[in-house]
Amino acid sequence: MSLIWNNKISVSYFGEAHDSVIGVTINGIPEGEYISSEKITGFLSRLSPKSLGTAKKLPSPRIMSGLMNERTTGAPLCAILQNTKVQLSSDENTESLRFGHGDYTGTVCCRGYCDAERKSRSAEIFTTPLCFAGAVCGQILERRGIYTGGHIARIHNIKDNPFDTVRLSRDAVLSVRFKDLPVINDRIGWTMLENISMARESGESLGGIVECVSVNVPSGVGSPIFNGLTNCISQLLFTLPDITGVEFGDGFSAAEMPGSQYADISYITEQGYSMTKTNSHGGMINGISSGMPITVKAAFKPPKIGSSECCTIPQAVIYAESAINIALLTAMLDYPNFC
Repeated sequence: MSLIWNNKISVSYFGEAHDSVIGVTINGIPEGEYISSEKITGFLSRLSPKSLGTAKKLPSPRIMSGLMNERTTGAPLCAILQNTKVQLSSDENTESLRFGHGDYTGTVCCRGYCDAERKSRSAEIFTTPLCFAGAVCGQILERRGIYTGGHIARIHNIKDNPFDTVRLSRDAVLSVRFKDLPVINDRIGWTMLENISMARESGESLGGIVECVSVNVPSGVGSPIFNGLTNCISQLLFTLPDITGVEFGDGFSAAEMPGSQYADISYITEQGYSMTKTNSHGGMINGISSGMPITVKAAFKPPKIGSSECCTIPQAVIYAESAINIALLTAMLDYPNFC
């Protein structure tokens, strides 16, 4: 099982699902970048929303290296985090392999040399280290005016209002970020919470869709073929628990459109920038940014029945933001005059 994502920026995890502490090491962060530990803690606190009724204070991460006087040193940035989902009981039943829980596939993959139940929870456990890395990368990007944010596009059959992916502003992104439940329409958010509560009471679970956007990404970021921006974002998103699909811009619905409907008509702004009147391409063409807002949707299946949380879509918003931040910073390091 690989715990390393290796690119211009590499992210590696250490620890296991049953360990009391887990950690993350980030390589490739430029030296001299200001990183606020307080902002990292604030970012991670969003993983425990009060609106779900399961809020708990997450311990602040302990940064071991790579940061001095809140400035990156160029050395690997290493942090240790408390594993709040640790299970130390030795009485867990690992003989009964639950197919839908990943126990069977995990056991076959490791030829029986692992704790099947704990191994199947690895993706869930390592979301906090991913979010730590995403918080660090996000601060570096925001200092360059690039902001990433997301909202719950859908839980079960309840849909939130979508982002305006053509005229999207920094303020529109931040207005959702600071809500306890990340939705655009608060009234719809209340309905979502009612459905989550009913699902919890009946022993059911719910999946949904997250929509994430990045604004002020300049054109020309990324690369075609293997190192495309779409490739990097997809790789990191598919490390998340329960994810089943990713689409950019109009995504799968583009398959139903004729070319004349999908095509984005371009124009030149008064400042001399090339923009498009629509954004079917989601801000990326051939793995390279176009200058339009980057738009990504990720679908998540319902959590396993009997899990501690019956719906993880509110937290999945933060997971997706983190993955996109890491991918964007990785691609931006090759951009002229970035550092």
